[in-house]
Order: sequence, then structure tokens, then C-alpha cells
Amino acid sequence: MPQLSWTEVGDWLVGTPLLIIVTIVLGIVVRWLVHRLINRVVATAASKRAERLAGMLGGRRAPSSVGAANARHVQRTQTMGALLKSITTFVVFGVTGLTVLSLVGIPLTPILTSAGVGGVALAFGAQSLVKDFLSGVFMIIEDQYGVGDVVDTGEAVGTVENVSLRITQLRDAQGMTWYVRNGEIIRIGNKTQGWSTAMVDIPIAYDQDVEKAIGVIRDVVSVMDDDDRWRDILLEEPNVVGVESMSAGVITIRVLAKTVANEQFAIQREIREQVKGALDRAGIKSPSPALPPYGGGKPL
Repeated sequence: MPQLSWTEVGDWLVGTPLLIIVTIVLGIVVRWLVHRLINRVVATAASKRAERLAGMLGGRRAPSSVGAANARHVQRTQTMGALLKSITTFVVFGVTGLTVLSLVGIPLTPILTSAGVGGVALAFGAQSLVKDFLSGVFMIIEDQYGVGDVVDTGEAVGTVENVSLRITQLRDAQGMTWYVRNGEIIRIGNKTQGWSTAMVDIPIAYDQDVEKAIGVIRDVVSVMDDDDRWRDILLEEPNVVGVESMSAGVITIRVLAKTVANEQFAIQREIREQVKGALDRAGIKSPSPALPPYGGGKPL
């Protein structure tokens, strides 16, 4: 059995084992640097999103609205950060492992060839899955919608109940649950992102005083704007824009209100209720019900 001299042992230790150790340490350092960069990008994206939401929502009641919207974005951004960390860890450690195998003397050509053939087969067999996954990644990154938003996906319209990298779960107005694959969504209409608009059309009889009616409605929405029940929902005082239409003996007056996302329906119901009572007290009549032609038949 040949005996190695201390010089030969030292040369061997300085050679392959040292390179393996350096490669592993380098892989760990690269992973740490990439994860730190991802953390910094996530923090920057969250802060910029908060500033953009504050500018978009604006007004005196922005803090509560911005807080809710920004919390959702932070959660989604952190999810993407965790996903990117997992991917980078897999890539860095994979490259490090292959480098170590090469240093040990294991041929990589058969391994890479087998992996390439398997990857091609997997890509052909899972095209739709890859498409759904990539679409889900971009939807999360771009914050196109989130849980609680009312969206139109083209396939279904409803409230988002769950968002994953593969599917989006919606519940429509009839209570039906829809599972829409992210890769099949071509366009998205988000009805409640950031803030919503409550639109109320109030009809009065054609022979009533329009200016008086508009004054009454403005008094109602002004009182609502100062009401503590609605201060965290209304982002600004509702605007009575004026006469929207005149037809068939009816004058329609429109009111617009900027609200917290997805809260416009409660505001619309409250405005209708308050305005109805105020118009009755002011003696302003609503349109008379339309009668059937020629006397019509008796109501059932």
C-alpha cells in the first residue's frame, strides 16, 4: 500500500476538498444575499404601495382605508417574497450541488441529459398548469384583485373568496361558487379596488320644484357626511350632480358618493331611505305610477 507524504496530503487537502468547501460556503453566501435583496424589494414595494394608496384614496379619512388596503397588499407581497425565496434557494443549492458533483469527479452529462428529457416531457404534459401558475404569479405581483373584491373575469362575475397561484374562487350574486383557472383569465374588471362609487338616481314628479328638491337632497347628504356611522365609509361628501334625465313625466336627480371599497351598496340604501323621508317632509312628490293604456285591466 503506497504511503502518502505530508506534502501530497497537503496538496490533496488544498485541492478538491478545499474547493468543495469554498463552493458550499459561496452558495450559502449567495443565497443569503439574494434573500436579503428580496426582503428589501418586498419592503420597498409595500411602502410605495402605501404611498400610492394614500394619494389615490386621499381625503380626510384616508388612514383607515389605506390601512385595510395596504394590509392586504403587504400580505400578498410577503407571499410572493416567500415564493421567490423558495425558488432562489432551489436554484442556488441545485447549482452548488452540481458543482460539487463535478469537483468530486462524477460525470454530469448523463444527469443533465436525463433532467433535460424529463423537463421537456413535463413541460409538454403540464402546459396548462405552468400557464395557470405564471398567470397567478403576475396577478399577485401586480395586485390586480384580492379577497373581497367584486370582479368580472369574463367567465364569471362575483366576489373573490380565495386567490391561489392556480385558481381564483368567486361567489356570484346567486350564491354559486366559481373556480376560474388563472391561465384562462384574459381580462379583469375590478369594481372595488381602492375605492368605490355609490350612484343613486332619485326620481321626482315632472311638475315639482327641481331647485328645491336638489337643496333638500344636499341637506340630507351633508348630514350623512357628518354622521359618525358613515365617517369611516364616506371618503368625501356625496355630490348632488343635478338633473340626469327628464322623460315620461319623471325628473331624475343623480347623487354620487366616493366610498371605501365595496361599501357603496350600504351608502346607496341609506341615501335612498334618508332622501325619501326628507322629500316627503318637504312636500315634494314622487312620480305617479304609470297606468295601463286605455284603462287597462284590473290589477291582480
